[in-house]
Amino acid sequence: GCHFVRGPAGRGGQLARGAARARERWLLFLHADTILETDWFREVGGFIARLEAGGRTDRAAVFRFALDEPGLKARVLESIVALRVGLLALPYGDQGLLISRSLYDELGGFSDMPLMEDVDLVRRLGRRRLTVLPRKAVTSAERYRRDGFAVRVARNALCLALYRLGVSPERLVRLYG
Repeated sequence: GCHFVRGPAGRGGQLARGAARARERWLLFLHADTILETDWFREVGGFIARLEAGGRTDRAAVFRFALDEPGLKARVLESIVALRVGLLALPYGDQGLLISRSLYDELGGFSDMPLMEDVDLVRRLGRRRLTVLPRKAVTSAERYRRDGFAVRVARNALCLALYRLGVSPERLVRLYG
């Protein structure tokens, strides 16, 4: 049942092209290196049913961040991400994004940018319209193992800070790696 959509590199543009081809009322964006925890479908179904029962489609949801890595470093990073999401309402794309087609369209969808497309869309979405579902999105820790946890976390934080200061995503791609 999958359809592959081809196009130029760049995450924002890739996600936007996929969304343009989708025909359902709800969209679920998920990175290729991320798997959803068992029973995720039940949680998503309940979220959608609760909203639609009230005639609403004005909220989006993300999953709790987890890494497929045992050990303390991964658990500490998961806690930091949970804190960032709780305090700043700033999940990243590796937490997935469940959003109604109508809200996605109202927000203008993903911007055609090579990086920070997730931050851009979530900031337009806003804290009030974001729910964190209790199921986990388990992401590959390969980049963290390869680069070192501290280096990867610092690089991500630096990219976010520079983006917030106005550095273009095109320039940030080189730093992100």
